[in-house]
Amino acid sequence: MKHTDFGRMPCPIARSLGKVGEWWSILILRDAFYGMTRFDEFEKSLKIAPNMLTRRLAGLVEGGLMERRQYSARPPRYEYVLTKAGRDFKPVLLAFIAWGNDHLAPEGASLLVVSRETGKPADQVLVDANSGLAINDEDYMFAPGPAATDMMRSRLIEVGKHA
Repeated sequence: MKHTDFGRMPCPIARSLGKVGEWWSILILRDAFYGMTRFDEFEKSLKIAPNMLTRRLAGLVEGGLMERRQYSARPPRYEYVLTKAGRDFKPVLLAFIAWGNDHLAPEGASLLVVSRETGKPADQVLVDANSGLAINDEDYMFAPGPAATDMMRSRLIEVGKHA
């Protein structure tokens, strides 16, 4: 099945989905943050078919989120490590954890983000690094950036009337 190419869309959300929007890719990134690097580790953890895993890893490498590095010459073996772009995906995973725990875990959280020092769970909020304020609907809004298309600008103006 041919997927729509979001790479040329002027929306950062659409472009991001083009790189990692397939659920296997996000789960591979999750496992990479857990410390997994080798094909067999991902395969065992995810219980994913080898051909599917091969395609997803290749896509993450092509997309610049992971790097394929040879760790054995005989036989040739490779590991997959996060690139800077891949490591920068961590806040997205943290948001998935918080949202999933809040809305999809009636039995309670199965995964927490905790302080290394105290072991206490983090109360995750998105913060504006410039002001130190939590980003919320009352104080922050979407606005067109310098490269926004006319369509995006008009969409944001229309949304702003109803927000």
